[in-house]
Amino acid sequence: MPRIPTPVIAAAGLVGGYAVARWTKKRPLGGVVLAGAGAVAAREWQQVGGVKASVGLSTAYVAAFAGSHPLAKKIGAWPAVFSVAGAVAAASWAVTRGK
Repeated sequence: MPRIPTPVIAAAGLVGGYAVARWTKKRPLGGVVLAGAGAVAAREWQQVGGVKASVGLSTAYVAAFAGSHPLAKKIGAWPAVFSVAGAVAAASWAVTRGK
């Protein structure tokens, strides 16, 4: 079975976590989606890029989640989530491409 690329996992975790929290009105449930995808992505980042890549990209993933909140106040919730998801996906691609 082909592996799902880590940029897709990370972006889906950020977007999916927000979507689940918003549509179910249960923020902890969105957190489960966010954390689950983050854990899968971190494992893949470690396998592909090593510990440094995994720690760096995991930090970026958490920072993106945290940063989406103040950004949402300026540009709106969905644009903020898509912006940070794209940034993390791009970072993941840059670090793990060709490996």
